[in-house]
Amino acid sequence: MANPVGEDSWLAYVDEESRHANDLEARVKVVELFKSAVSSEPGSLKIWLAYCEWFWSLFTDCQSSEAGWPEDEQQLGRDLFTFDAALSLWSEGYEAIKYRVNDSHEFWNRWVSIELEQLARTRTPVGVKRISHLFRDRLQVPHAAWDNTSQMFSSFLSTYNNTAYETEFKEMTASAQEAKAAYDVREPYELKLNRAAKSGDQELHKTIMKEYLAWEILQVKKARNPVLAVSLCLGLFARVLSGIFAFDDEAWSDAAIYLSTVQHQARSSQLQLPLPNRLDFYQRATSHCPWSGPLWSRYILTAEEAGWSFHNVESIKHAATNTKALDKNGMAGILDMYTAWCGFLKRTAMDPNAPEDAADVAEVGLLAALEDVDLWGRRLYKDTYRGDPNYRLQRILIQYLTEVKGEVDEARCHWDRMASQSLLADSYDFWLNYYLWEMIVYSSKPKPRSPTPATPVGASVGTKVSRVPGIATSILERAIARPTLDWPERVMEVYLQHCNDYERPETLHHALDLVYKARQDVAKRRERENAETAAAYAAQMQQAQQTAPEPAAENTTAPTSPSGSKRKRESTPGDASRGVNKRVKSVEVDGVDAVANEQKLKRDRENTSVMVTNLPADVTQTAIRKYFREYGHINNLDVQREANGESSSVLIEFRSTEDVKSALLRDQKYFSQHQISVKPGTGLTLFVSNYPPTADEAYIRGLFRDCGGVFSVRFPSLKFNTHRRFCYVSFKDQDSAYKATLLDGKTIEDRFKLQAKYSDPGHKKDREGAVAEGREVRVRNVDVFANEDDLRGVFGKYGKVASARVVRNMGGKNLGVAYIVFETKEEAEEALQLDKTKFKSQILQVESSKETNFKPFATNRGDRASASPAPSGDSDVMMTDGRDGSRDGSQKPTHTEIQQRTIAIWNIPDTVNDARVRAIAEVHGEVAKLVLRPDHQGAIIEFKDAATTGTAALGLEGYEIVPGRKIRTGRVDELFKQTSEIKQDKIVTGKGKTANQKGGSKGTSFMPPPQNVRRPVFGRGGPKRGLGFVVPKKDDTKDNHRQAADINGTGAPPLKPKNNADFKALFLNPGNGSDGGKKDGRTGVLNNRVNGQT
Repeated sequence: MANPVGEDSWLAYVDEESRHANDLEARVKVVELFKSAVSSEPGSLKIWLAYCEWFWSLFTDCQSSEAGWPEDEQQLGRDLFTFDAALSLWSEGYEAIKYRVNDSHEFWNRWVSIELEQLARTRTPVGVKRISHLFRDRLQVPHAAWDNTSQMFSSFLSTYNNTAYETEFKEMTASAQEAKAAYDVREPYELKLNRAAKSGDQELHKTIMKEYLAWEILQVKKARNPVLAVSLCLGLFARVLSGIFAFDDEAWSDAAIYLSTVQHQARSSQLQLPLPNRLDFYQRATSHCPWSGPLWSRYILTAEEAGWSFHNVESIKHAATNTKALDKNGMAGILDMYTAWCGFLKRTAMDPNAPEDAADVAEVGLLAALEDVDLWGRRLYKDTYRGDPNYRLQRILIQYLTEVKGEVDEARCHWDRMASQSLLADSYDFWLNYYLWEMIVYSSKPKPRSPTPATPVGASVGTKVSRVPGIATSILERAIARPTLDWPERVMEVYLQHCNDYERPETLHHALDLVYKARQDVAKRRERENAETAAAYAAQMQQAQQTAPEPAAENTTAPTSPSGSKRKRESTPGDASRGVNKRVKSVEVDGVDAVANEQKLKRDRENTSVMVTNLPADVTQTAIRKYFREYGHINNLDVQREANGESSSVLIEFRSTEDVKSALLRDQKYFSQHQISVKPGTGLTLFVSNYPPTADEAYIRGLFRDCGGVFSVRFPSLKFNTHRRFCYVSFKDQDSAYKATLLDGKTIEDRFKLQAKYSDPGHKKDREGAVAEGREVRVRNVDVFANEDDLRGVFGKYGKVASARVVRNMGGKNLGVAYIVFETKEEAEEALQLDKTKFKSQILQVESSKETNFKPFATNRGDRASASPAPSGDSDVMMTDGRDGSRDGSQKPTHTEIQQRTIAIWNIPDTVNDARVRAIAEVHGEVAKLVLRPDHQGAIIEFKDAATTGTAALGLEGYEIVPGRKIRTGRVDELFKQTSEIKQDKIVTGKGKTANQKGGSKGTSFMPPPQNVRRPVFGRGGPKRGLGFVVPKKDDTKDNHRQAADINGTGAPPLKPKNNADFKALFLNPGNGSDGGKKDGRTGVLNNRVNGQT
């Protein structure tokens, strides 16, 4: 198998092998693995410490039979794992990591403890001298635990060399001043790194480390001791490249450039610096970042500098092409590597000391490289691959053919071939390079055959023919003839200068004419481009102005005839006291504007999304955005962990389809150590409707359980239209989505005909019904004593009336509004003549009914179905208008009774409809009426029995209606204090409105409001009085009467305050609800508590 890469991988691999090392051969194999590990990660403190501990354990185990080794292995182990070898290994490890100023003390402390243990047994002068030398050397190296090391040395001298204590310690203190000063200037960075590591903020940790590295790199120029400065910088790079930036090609490149720079300075100054072997460094760099073309390029170049043989350099090239990650960043890394390889081939062939076959080998290698790059590009980009815009390999080949082989015509064929490619032919840089090459060829041949006739027309026989670079001239003319050349002005300047310097007068004259015409064409082209740019900018600004939110005008009249069966806004408890009618108008206008803006900015999610699978299980949104940020702007992303917990998938929505095409290039590339799959999101999302109104996400997932993996279920917001009942279901693959479409038309629960179709934002079904077809008129100011038959008689004169309906309240009272539906649109238009005519005692106002989707709340009575119908014409839910007046033939309830059995609930997502709310409420009692208010994240529930109201309030409090959202209960006025839910389904960069800014949310939309602790109290609140103080009775009937009127719309007297005994009686006698309120006020006690009455 391939060797592990990285500190953690090596440690895990060696640890697994050591667990199964039960004989001497296996133990020796582990030692060999450790040797490979420290060769791959020479700056890793963890690997060195584990290696030395393992070797030391082998030494101790083979010294006695307690470890259970066989006698022959024990004897052989004593020869292999000697005491000197163990101490030598500790010394070698220390030298490798001693300039890691933050944690090298961990290794050194363990090593010196072993040395001190041995000295305690022997107490030899040689041992004392050896350890004294170790301490002095250690204290001259900057490290974080310098004070502790100094204390250890002090204790050591006191024990083993007390007579020389003062002299030794004084010398040590003087020699260690430079080390202490070096650490002092680095300590601020180390403290920042420690704080970042403790906070767990990896991004902050990386930022500080980059700043630290940038500062450390500059110290070699400022330090008095460059050897120490270089050693400390290399120690920091060792920490970085074996830790947080182990797989960051930018960090490896920084280290490579630093090594190259320092080595150059060492050569020029003849200074001996502790530099590692650069070839070993590049081998490790390319194993950690195999996708980095620049690192492979530097590896090849460094091998060439070191004088490696052709076959050894070729092995580097083969290692690069065999890696599966070289095309991780597209063709950039491939071209970088092949450019270095082709440059090596060319230089090898041009070397005067090269073998005879070097030129042939180079030619074969150059042509093969061109072919390989072309095949690689077509494999990645298919027919869209257009080659290298910098034509680096072609230029190397042309130089080789020109200077080594002398095949100018063959080289010119390569130029002409490239000139036929639009990518290069539209670049002025290409034509100028082609021209310069021709001029070099022209100047290198002092006596070429003239391209002009020997005797020009009009010249005498003895006239000498001048030599001109005609081919170079023709190249510039071909460039000027390109209508899409990016900088024709520059080419024309070169062309005129060239003709003036080299060509004959007639050619110069022709050039002046050609450039004159070309400049006119270019001027028109620039004018056209400027106009297009200005138009695009104006369109962009206009769009920005159109999409900018505008405040609604105060005098704007909101539509008052929403389409559908529900015609009126029913009064709800608490509306009167809060002026809801006035506020709803402005909300409605804002809602209509929001819907309009939504149509203008409609997102094509299905065609601008990609599905990415096989991501790491713990992947974060930040990491995904960083990975795809170069391929387009991400609008939104949804990360889901797979059921097996081994990987994650994400559905990424980009801004445009072009971004999607770019992102698809990451298919089969590596995200960390995972080879990911990136597929288009087209055909993955279904538009689903006509399911039961009470269906939630779990129900929808259950519907499609047998089709395949459901990735996500997205319900629409009901904030501006509570009558929406559909959702979008996204699947992990197209096969699963196709299987789900086969369920289209399936009957659910013997009642609902399911719709499951591919989501298509461009398709919009034509609206149906009388309002959409223009067959309905709205009549206002109708006489309160008029009925449907009266209206049929009046409007029937203008056409056939299909239906007539007078809007009535719950008591059956005529509200003065009616809707008349005709058979045809023309008949409805004729009926508009009745506008401003007298009918009975009123002047009618007749107008065509207007369609609107703005329905900010839904009313659900006990005798009707959900207010959320299916979006199709063949709706599966019948919408009634409740014009029957009283319910169940009973007497109309008083406002006081309505108040007693009404509660408010909130913290409900705006994607939950009234049917789902009703379903959870009916668990606690029969519901008479429910008003869903998504604009306040809640609902108002009226129960039929006041006794069940309190039980329902307790049961609903804290109920988790969706994951993370717990219901709160309370009074109606408390509900109206809640703001609408503000959600952002797009990733917005930059600063937006904060929570405390105007227009911003008061809190996170998903965060439930703080719990309000309400305790029952006796009587009214007020200042505390002294003992024996009697509060005089106050007639507050008027105030309570006003409060009841505000809430209930009536002047009913207030309820008597209740105490704890009343609460107990309520639960003991739940059946006395209707009478108790009249006798002793026990009915509605719990409701009073919920509504905050005391």
